[in-house]
Amino acid sequence: MKTAISSKRARSNPSGRWLISDELWSELQPLLPPPAKRELCKGGRPRVPERKAMNGILFVLRTGCQWNALNATGICSSSTAHLRFQQWVEAGVFHQLWAKGLNKYDELRGIQWRWQSMDAALTKAPLGGEKNRSQSHRPS
Repeated sequence: MKTAISSKRARSNPSGRWLISDELWSELQPLLPPPAKRELCKGGRPRVPERKAMNGILFVLRTGCQWNALNATGICSSSTAHLRFQQWVEAGVFHQLWAKGLNKYDELRGIQWRWQSMDAALTKAPLGGEKNRSQSHRPS
């Protein structure tokens, strides 16, 4: 369910439709690890708020654009968003969010676990070696 975006946020960010709703943020915020103390004590620019960084990350994940293209949107700098993405992946934030969403969907609609399946495709590498061959065909 989408929430209304304030006109101030919409003016400062032309891509306002990509911002995280308050409802989603309330679910996501407790999953984020606290920033390291050394990050809080450094001089220089103030730390970009977590919500702003998450807006940038989810914009990249939703649209499939490159990280550097994020700079043109005004949501968040690409370097900040990518750094937080790496930190939060390492901390398991997105896995926890996925599990939380899966449980919520199971509560609302129900998941018929009995009917779940997995699909895969296995193919031979085009430049790989043959079955009884120790060398590949790839030129050195």
